[in-house]
Amino acid sequence: MNNRSIGLLALAAILVFLMTQTLYTVDPTKQVLVRQFGAIVGDPKTEPGLYGKIPLVQDIQRIDRRLLDYEAEEFEIIAGDQKRLVVDAYARFKVVNARLFAETVPGGEPTLRGLLDSLINSEIRGVLSSVPLHAVLTEQRASLMDDITRRVNGKTKDLGVEVVDVRIKRADLPQANSQSVYNRMKTDREREAGQLRAEGDEEKQRITATADREVAVIRADAGLKAQIAMGEADGEATKIYADAFTKDKDFYAFWRRMEAYKQAFAAGGTMILSPDSDFFRYFNDPTGVVAPGKK
Repeated sequence: MNNRSIGLLALAAILVFLMTQTLYTVDPTKQVLVRQFGAIVGDPKTEPGLYGKIPLVQDIQRIDRRLLDYEAEEFEIIAGDQKRLVVDAYARFKVVNARLFAETVPGGEPTLRGLLDSLINSEIRGVLSSVPLHAVLTEQRASLMDDITRRVNGKTKDLGVEVVDVRIKRADLPQANSQSVYNRMKTDREREAGQLRAEGDEEKQRITATADREVAVIRADAGLKAQIAMGEADGEATKIYADAFTKDKDFYAFWRRMEAYKQAFAAGGTMILSPDSDFFRYFNDPTGVVAPGKK
């Protein structure tokens, strides 16, 4: 390779180097600041495209223009009613003034996240420490978070940053408090269960007493009706007997005497009677007529 070829290669390399130091692109997700000896020159470039700068004199700083997320470390606060609460928060923010951001936050996004951590922690403590615990766990929480967002945003606007939203992902009691609350809830539920059981037993006794009373009334009514029916049946039987007696007195006397024989001999005992006794009148004569000499 001769000297001319080496010179051409060197010239080409220099041209490529100058081009890379002169031309730069702007991504749709970024905004670019041009710095000259460290000082910012002109307005930030926000439109996507190809731009140029003075090589070796100027350099560029790229700043994200998207909506960014911030995750805070969980921390413990004391609510207005002196109850402890472990809070896990997050925020969403974006750089709205790239020049002001570059001038006030030299470390860029990592430094900004450190600032957000202290700002959000401080404002959450300031707001939630003035309200009771139940306010954080109810619908009032949304208005509290809006207040926190306004407070944080009021401090970050001087950094060229807009905090769009601050929210609490999780709000729990500390472990020791959680166990205490669990034990208290368990005691309350056991007391409620005991009260319900006592009310159930009382209702059971009331229902049982009512049922027993109704059973007694039903049995009394049934007994009265049975006695009435038996009385009516006895009356009807007496009437039938009377009618039968008036129709044939001899047959009625014969039937009555046969019933007496059946009952007397069914007992299986011993009877001592005279053969001439009136009890045996139907043994001597089926018609039951007593002989004249035996009267």
